[in-house]
Amino acid sequence: MRVILLEDVKKQGKKDDIITVKDGYGTYLINNKKAILETKGSAKVLQKQTETRALEENLLIRDCEELKKKLEKMVLKFKVKTGSNDQVFGKISSKQIAEELNNKGIKIDKKKIKIAVPINNLGTTNVKINLHKKVEATLKIELHK
Repeated sequence: MRVILLEDVKKQGKKDDIITVKDGYGTYLINNKKAILETKGSAKVLQKQTETRALEENLLIRDCEELKKKLEKMVLKFKVKTGSNDQVFGKISSKQIAEELNNKGIKIDKKKIKIAVPINNLGTTNVKINLHKKVEATLKIELHK
């Protein structure tokens, strides 16, 4: 029996894969809404859905590339309190960076901001932002008194 997987199935395949299984297991997958029987009609629907998803993915990547260009031209400036020898009190967090970007009209989830080293020194630091699994931007953060 040939079925089209509606979700990832361990040791069988990923979503949208067409696999051949024994009749009993195929019935189990179909009854549990993990697969549908492969027919000419269902194969055509699957092909259209994958093409549509690919187009949407390409549009999303293009939008992320545009946002990347915008972010890489930008420098976020933070005014911080310092002690003796210009030692910064505290550090800048991904939440603060996300809030500052939001104030500038760019909405980015703080979980996508990757800070490699703590931002607790005066000057400029680069921060990576994962916009998409294929697109990563570098944002400059500047700390000053």
